[in-house]
Amino acid sequence: MSAIEHRGAYAYYDVLEKLKNNLLSDVNINTVTEGDITQVNLNKQDIFPLSHIMVNSVAENGQVMTFNVSVMAMDIVDVSKAKTVDIFRGNDNEQDVLNTQLAVLNKFLQQLRKGNLHFDGYHLESSVNLEPFRDRFENQVAGWVATFSLVVMNNIDAC
Repeated sequence: MSAIEHRGAYAYYDVLEKLKNNLLSDVNINTVTEGDITQVNLNKQDIFPLSHIMVNSVAENGQVMTFNVSVMAMDIVDVSKAKTVDIFRGNDNEQDVLNTQLAVLNKFLQQLRKGNLHFDGYHLESSVNLEPFRDRFENQVAGWVATFSLVVMNNIDAC
């Protein structure tokens, strides 16, 4: 049964679409993917920087549904062949990637707290944990994963 056939059952589609569109509105994101963590960066045509959305679970509580979501923001780390001069920064742009992708997620979370997403009915339930990662996938990438609870109205009515 599609969302069109059952007009009320669209919360999952809506959440994914709203989050994807908001992430793509950031100049520092070129591609948004969705699904299991094992699906991240498997497509050779993905254009970085990339965000990936994972819906971990959904709790139904009458008038609201709470989505536990993880959003990853990442980019490829470029390693210079030049000799390392600055041991703090190293010979790559990893710190730049981490800085930029943290800003992407910070802006995204602010949209949920008090921006367009908030006014559209998508609300953060509590604080958000952001965790950095490096070299998690096929390409040498770095970035952040933000895990949070997103509360939306339950659009299914018993009547």
